[in-house]
Amino acid sequence: MVVKVHGSPLSSPTLRVVAAAYEKELDFEFVHVDFESGAHKQLPHLALNPFGQVPAFEDGDLQPFESRAIKNYITHTYERNGTTLISKDMKQKAIQAVWMEVEAHQFDPTATKLVWELVFKAMFGMQPPDMAIVEENEAKLAKVLDVYEARLSQTRYLGGETFTLADLHHLPQMNRLMTTGVKKLFDERPCVSTWCSDILARPAWKKTVELAETSLRS
Repeated sequence: MVVKVHGSPLSSPTLRVVAAAYEKELDFEFVHVDFESGAHKQLPHLALNPFGQVPAFEDGDLQPFESRAIKNYITHTYERNGTTLISKDMKQKAIQAVWMEVEAHQFDPTATKLVWELVFKAMFGMQPPDMAIVEENEAKLAKVLDVYEARLSQTRYLGGETFTLADLHHLPQMNRLMTTGVKKLFDERPCVSTWCSDILARPAWKKTVELAETSLRS
């Protein structure tokens, strides 16, 4: 049976799942869910994700629909494939879990607001960015990146010496922020800058970006 990832190339959760699938060298089909036509709020997509959100996933008769659940499923079910995205060592796994939570609760909310103001508003032809929101969230992100700088001065990646989901989760928002003035916040911190360059250059992420761009053009 064909493994399918249903989602939008504009959705960060979707791109995280796609990146994880590529890291695990998974043979899958990407099904573009068209937000503009409201396909995510209609059947057949609602049968896969009853909340009308993306991504959704199919692997035979299993159909998980929350991105973190999907990534955990891919990581553990296809454990022997590709990159080991979660350590088997319980102490190391616990450290990686901490940094995944940091991404979810400290990095992503701030990065999401900045991406909306500085990337998506222009993409959708909306009003100019609200600079008060931008400045507030740049300050918040700077504090988060200070913590990252301290961590990355001790280890190559957030979860240790190997690339894991703790790093992968950052990729979609980081990639978009690198096209804005917020890039300076990453560049000003040498360990963070090296880490960013490293993970953005991963072949699996490059494939993810290529897939997203192709889907947007089609």
